[in-house]
Amino acid sequence: MAFEPPPRLVRALGETTPAGDDWLARLPAIAEQAVARRELTVERVQVPGGRSSLVVLVRRADGTAAVLKLAPPRARPESERAALAHWAGLGAVQLLEADARDGVLLLERLHPDVSVRSLPEAKALLEAAGTLRRLWVEPPADHVFETVAERTGRQAAAMRAGADARPEVAPLVDAALAAREELLAAPPQHQVLHGTFRQSKVLAGERMPWLAVGPDPVVGECAFDLARLVRDRVEDLIAAPSGAAIVRRRVKRLAESLDVDQERLRGWTLFRAVESGVRALRVGRPKDGELLVEFAGWL
Repeated sequence: MAFEPPPRLVRALGETTPAGDDWLARLPAIAEQAVARRELTVERVQVPGGRSSLVVLVRRADGTAAVLKLAPPRARPESERAALAHWAGLGAVQLLEADARDGVLLLERLHPDVSVRSLPEAKALLEAAGTLRRLWVEPPADHVFETVAERTGRQAAAMRAGADARPEVAPLVDAALAAREELLAAPPQHQVLHGTFRQSKVLAGERMPWLAVGPDPVVGECAFDLARLVRDRVEDLIAAPSGAAIVRRRVKRLAESLDVDQERLRGWTLFRAVESGVRALRVGRPKDGELLVEFAGWL
């Protein structure tokens, strides 16, 4: 079959792909080789799929349902593989191969169209938080993961450049960067974090009701990981007359349920919302950027 990347993937990679990177053009051939090497039978490409990888529903030679995931090197598939191997299926999708070749991961099949986001909001937050708690473990001694300080340091540089280009967001950027400096001044935690956790990253499974997928792992404090969950369904939050109050209650509830310091969660939520908002504005997604900037202003 033809391995045409879904439009969502093409758009997302088009926003961030550096000049000269031809991974997307080579993707159909990479997928064909990966399928042939593993003697897989292809069912379909998952649509709309992810923003940084091609997800293909397949069956192994013994008939077992599986997922083939292909990502460019800059999406750090080796880091994802290392995290999934470390979690060994506890709270996260199971890795079915010991190694990743050319950014290829073979994973257990979950229910790709059923995420925690399909649940009512209160139930979704509860299930997502419970899943996230299982992922917070000590990293292996020889881990290859970025630290929170390293990742946010790269992001901070881009945020400063974004503030120079858009003076209207400069006060929020200044507040977010100041929050980061204060947060990093405390002794760091060393937990393996999912890195990009949100409701849509938790899918229904057979081994366990809900399992996390798509990590971009990082080592650091748990509040950083939980921060992205605070702004889930941001469109609904912005539309709600009492959106700011809902966000404050959500920060409090999530912090208490997962034994995370509330002020540290608020600080990382501010930083991550401003970072995402500035990035969205920079790559030409003004609606997303404006929603995130408004949300950040409530914090």
